Amino acid sequence: MSPAEPAPQENPASEPGQETPATPRSGSQPATAPLPSPELKPSPSPAPVLRLLGSELAVLFRRRRTWAMLLALAAIPVLIAVAVRLSSAVPPGRGPAFLDRISQNGLFVGITAMVVAVPLFLPLTVGVVAGDTLAGEAGQGTLRYLLAAPAGRGRLVLVKYLAAAAFAVAAPAAVALAGAGIGALLFPVGPVTLLSGDTIGVAEAVGRLLLIAAYLAVSLLGLTAVGLFVSALTDVPVGAMAATVVLAVVSQVADALPQLDWLHPWLLSHRWLDFADLLRQPIGWDSFGANALLQAGYVAVFGALAYARFATKDVLS
Repeated sequence: MSPAEPAPQENPASEPGQETPATPRSGSQPATAPLPSPELKPSPSPAPVLRLLGSELAVLFRRRRTWAMLLALAAIPVLIAVAVRLSSAVPPGRGPAFLDRISQNGLFVGITAMVVAVPLFLPLTVGVVAGDTLAGEAGQGTLRYLLAAPAGRGRLVLVKYLAAAAFAVAAPAAVALAGAGIGALLFPVGPVTLLSGDTIGVAEAVGRLLLIAAYLAVSLLGLTAVGLFVSALTDVPVGAMAATVVLAVVSQVADALPQLDWLHPWLLSHRWLDFADLLRQPIGWDSFGANALLQAGYVAVFGALAYARFATKDVLS
């Protein structure tokens, strides 16, 4: 190499054993490395049923209307207890069942109140909640936004039913607990004599009271499914509520007609008052099981009809 030629300069960034990147020539495009392919993000998974259910329950039990209905139900035993307290002794056989026993034992206030609430007040409140499940969302214009979320129509129907069923559990519980509280406040509380003639302690009697509330909650699950189906048929919540309550009343009227004896075992309300076996010793579970089987049939049939209707419904609001 002649002295006139400059010595080649080494790239300081290069290390022994590594190739120096080629310098692009003038007029040529620089060599660029291929861009990494963007990672495909997985599509959002459907929202879990429990999270949706928690949100629906929060919305339901934050409404003033819900608490107003529960307070109205709790006022039934209060009214009965105050009326018995301010009046003279009730003649046996007059008024609702167990009314003549309230002055002797305050725990009978809850039982009497549930007997009074079953024909109208409990179906009325449950019908309002069940009829508002889907029709209420459509009436407010929020149903299509719920369907825009990755929940799916079937999951939405299930969550709406479970939330309404939770109210069906809370409604008779409110009557029973309010009855036990006001009964203990205004009347003596002690061992309870059952229909079978056996006597049980106060703790076990309170357990029987809650067991009757559970029986009524099961009785209302079928009506809840009927209300869900009616709610899927319309976008007018008031109409769905009224239709559900009317169907409950029609079932009770048909159950009172002896000409329809063949239809009675299939009616929604046929076993609503068959909880007398829970006040015997030992407890007879036959009526509880028969009632649960009847209500399960209504839940299966009308739940499937509600899903079939809602799955093919054009949601415009």
